[in-house]
Formats: sequence, structure tokens, C-alpha cells
Amino acid sequence: MNASPATRPLDRYFASYSDDHRNAVNQRIHVVAVPAILWSVVAILWCLPPLITWFQQGIWAALAMFAAWAYYNRLSRPLGLGMLAVFFFCGCLCRLLEARLGLPGLLWTGIGVFVVAWIAQFVGHRFEGRRPSFLTDLTYLLIGPAWVLAKVYRQMGWDY
Repeated sequence: MNASPATRPLDRYFASYSDDHRNAVNQRIHVVAVPAILWSVVAILWCLPPLITWFQQGIWAALAMFAAWAYYNRLSRPLGLGMLAVFFFCGCLCRLLEARLGLPGLLWTGIGVFVVAWIAQFVGHRFEGRRPSFLTDLTYLLIGPAWVLAKVYRQMGWDY
């Protein structure tokens, strides 16, 4: 038996996440900062050494992206497909920046983006007057990117 759309776990997560993100300034900050944090985590993981010689640079990022994609795809097939495209873009950007800046440059760029984006997130929550959702449940660290992508889907008239 399929759950109705209103009872899907994803809809419950989005409803709770949205309760903590009602302020328009906070929402605008999140639409930029959440994808930036997602990319920066991928970039930092990309820089971890493969440890096994027949693995290539970026294996840890690839494994993490696959695990996150499997989670998103289980919550919603349309969002899973969208996140697959987002992860593909993140991997391509890491590969490009590694070629241009070298691994140390990619690492420092990832760290810099991570720090600035998290500062922006906390500034947004200052406007909001509420704590970030992940402080109550770490699952919201994964829900944030899907929430932003769902906003894009709604603007395009797509169902998630």
C-alpha cells in the first residue's frame, strides 16, 4: 500500500524544515548557502587520499555522493534524479578545479566556501530567530539540499 503524498516521510521532513525557515531573508540565504555547503563537503572529501593505489582521487567524495543519492532516491525518485544531476555537477566542478588549482587549491577553496556558507547560514537563522534544524536532528543536514531542490522543482511546475 502506497502512502499518500501528505504522509510521505519527505513531506514531514519538508514541513518541519520549512517551520524553521519562514523568514524570506533566511530562505534566500539558504538557497545559496546550502548548495555551497554541499559542494564544499564534496570538495573536501575529494581531497582525501584514496589509500588504495587502484582508487583514483575523489573516491571518498564519490562514495559519499552515492550514499546520499541512495537516500534521496529512496525518499523521492524525482528528487533522486535531480540530486544525481547536482552530484554530477559537483564532481565535474571538483575535477575542473583540481586540474586548475591543484589538490591543495581545491582543498582550501572547499574549506573557504564551507566556512563562509556556514557563517551565512547562521546569519540567516539570526534573522529567522530560530535554531538550525540540524541541531535537533542531524538528518536535516541531508534534508536541506533536497528542500532547496524541491523549491526549484516547484518553481518549474514539477512534482517531487
